[in-house]
Formats: sequence, C-alpha cells, structure tokens
Amino acid sequence: MTNIYAVILAAGQGTRMKSKLYKVLHPVCGKPMVEHVVDHIQELNTERIVTVVGHGAERVQEQLNDKSEYVLQAEQLGTAHAVQQAEPLLGDLEGTTIVICGDTPLIRPETMKALYEYHEANQAKATILTAIAEDPKGYGRILRGDDGQVAQIVEQKDATPEQQKVTEINTGTYCFNNKALFAALKLVNNDNAQGEYYLPDVIEILQKQGEVVAAYVTENFSETLGVNDRIALSQAENIMRNRINENHMRNGVTIINPENTYISVETKIGRDTVIQPGVMIEGASVIGEDCLIGPNSHIQNSQIGNRTSVHSSVVEDSQIGDDVAIGPFAHIRPASNVGNRAKVGNFVELKKTTLGEGSKASHLTYLGDATVGTDVNIGCGTITVNYDGKNKYQTVIKDHAFVGCNANLIAPVTVGKKSFVAAGSTVTEDVPDNALAIGRSRQENKENYVNKLNLK
Repeated sequence: MTNIYAVILAAGQGTRMKSKLYKVLHPVCGKPMVEHVVDHIQELNTERIVTVVGHGAERVQEQLNDKSEYVLQAEQLGTAHAVQQAEPLLGDLEGTTIVICGDTPLIRPETMKALYEYHEANQAKATILTAIAEDPKGYGRILRGDDGQVAQIVEQKDATPEQQKVTEINTGTYCFNNKALFAALKLVNNDNAQGEYYLPDVIEILQKQGEVVAAYVTENFSETLGVNDRIALSQAENIMRNRINENHMRNGVTIINPENTYISVETKIGRDTVIQPGVMIEGASVIGEDCLIGPNSHIQNSQIGNRTSVHSSVVEDSQIGDDVAIGPFAHIRPASNVGNRAKVGNFVELKKTTLGEGSKASHLTYLGDATVGTDVNIGCGTITVNYDGKNKYQTVIKDHAFVGCNANLIAPVTVGKKSFVAAGSTVTEDVPDNALAIGRSRQENKENYVNKLNLK
C-alpha cells in the first residue's frame, strides 16, 4: 500500500453564502463542513493532510488545529493554482494524493477508500470520482471516448450544447500519483472562459502524455453535493441528518419521528433508548441505554447515564447519572453534575451545581453554585442566593438534609447533615448537623380586622 496524502481545497470566499462566516466553516449537523472532510480523510490513515486556505485562514486553522497542515492561496486563481500551493510540502513525496473540496461534507470515508482502491487497481496516474446527475447543470462533464475511457473533462461554461447534455459529472474529488500531479500542474494554463487555472486540465495533460486516467462512478450522487449557498447547506443538513438517524436506528435506538429529530454526528446513543419528536442533541453528547428523551428536549455536550428520562428540558455541558428523572421544563446549565437516582423536576434550574445521589428538587427551584449531598430534599421555591452583584458564592447542603419550601439560602452558607430548614426561612448563617433552622418573622393575627374596614 502506498502512502496516502490529501489536499483539501478551502480557500474560496464563498460569496454566494452571503455570510460573514467563512464558507467551509458553516456547520452541517453541528460540525463545520471542512472538519467533516478532514475527519473522513483521516479514516484512510493518511500520512499528511494539507488544507489550502485563503479568506478566513486564521479561523480555519483555529478550528482544525493540528488535524492538518496549511498553505495559503493569497490570490484565487483557480483550483489548479490552489493545489500548486501544496507543492513545497508534498511535491517530492512518493505516493497517492487525494484532492477534495472543503465544501463537500457528505462524501463518506467508504467512498474515498473505494476511489483510492480503484485508482491503485488500475495503476492510474489520475482517477476522477464521478457521479450521474439528473440535472448536471453547473458541473464539469465527463467526456468518454469510444473505448469507454475518460477523454476529457469540460467545464459547464466551456461546454458545447451537445456536451452539456452529458449527465456524468466531475465531483471535484480526485486521486493522483503525487509526483505526476505536481509535474502536470506546471503545464496548466488559464486559456478558458474564466481565465483560471483548472485542476481538471491535469487530466488532459496526463492523457496526452500517454498515462492511464481512470474514473470511479459513485452510486450515490447526493454524497457529492458541494455547498455553495444556503439552499445547498440546507440540503446537506437534511441528507446528513437522515444518515445519522438511520445509523442510530440500525444500532438499536428508537427515533419516533426521524424527520423532526436533530442529532449531531459526534453523538453516541445506547441501545433501547427512545428519542421522541423535536429533540435536538448537539456536540459530543453521550446518552446511555434504556433512556427516554422526551419531546422538544435540547441536549448539548452532555453525558447522560442509563435509564434516565429527560422530558421537554434543556441540558448543557453537564453530567447526568443513571436512573435520573429530569423535567418537564427543567434547565440544567453548564458544569452541573446530577447523581444517580436524583430528580430535577418542572421549572427547576441548576447552574454549576452538584446534586447528589437520590436527592430531589421537584419544582420551581434555582440551585446555583451549590454542592448538594445525597438524599437531600429541596422544597418548592428554594433559591440559593449566590450572587451579590459582584461575586458568586457557594452553598453546601450536606447529606440527608431537608430544605422546606420557599427557602432562601444566602451564600456562602452550609446546611449540615440531617438538618432541617423550615419553610419560608431566609438562612444567612451555617446550620449545624441535626439542627432546625427557622429564619422567618413571627406570625401575628389581627382579630376582627376585616370588620374595621367597613367593606360592603
């Protein structure tokens, strides 16, 4: 097996997106397009990946980090010119180079591998990934000779009316003998309608040199979709979403309405978990087995244990244990940790809080910057008053404590083990273990008060 290299073309400005965001950084199912391409390429055990950047170069490098090396195409003079920028890094190497566009996030690793293997089997100097398009408008056409071999690639703007009827299109993805590629690039000229240096011209150059040029036809045209505007971005999102959902269902996850369920490509879900309509799961989330994710829940970059239910709630950047009940209408904000068998009920908000095993905050409660022990009861309307307008402070509620309804815990404060906080209390001092804290005004009844008002 020869060494595999990759050149990813990601220098175009993407003016048709009409966006401040650099085109290849637009996300598809939660991940930037160009990162999908890089991650797919990495599955081929590539020796080196070189990304050609231009507009927004710094942001692309920041996103991909050390997944790739980078070269700059300062002027946008065409795809051949873009690939040529990688010559200082790859030009002298023996092996095979895959060239692919950074706005084609749907091409699967399996397709790239099949292209590479076809290229090697045919001992070709170049192999084109092609597809059959019902509407080939805008694509370069594959022109084949009488022997069925590729004779030429002609761009849409340079094609004759007869050539434009051809439905086999160039996807813009290629395999090349690496040294042959960079040698041929020196011979490409810009004598065409656009005045650009086209990478497909390398194919004609190699053919004139008597080299073998092959074409591998992918069965799935939708994989080859290039995203150039918001309409194509939506199409790519839809295709990938269906692919992701189908993969989870094949692996034992029940998705009630796949068309209305949005799951990131990085999410992992255990068997026999049920996902109800309207759910959005983002980032590198992990959901265990036998869970129920109820309608319109939003989970982001969180880990959820086994047999846990999340009903119509939001969970962000947090850890949720096994056998937990969340919601409806709960909000678990970042850096929270909910222990096994705990309950976070309706209209409860946690922020940077640990809720221990078996503890419960059943309704209408805010716990911020708090550490709650095991088997603690948090009464309705309880608030940890963690912010004084300038600084945040910690509240600690120890194991087996009982906090009554409508309590204000003024941080920093500690509620001891097995202690009680009476309903309606405002607690400003630490509560010892096994104590009862009462912090409320004494009730006073005014007898016959209503009679004095002379109400009719």
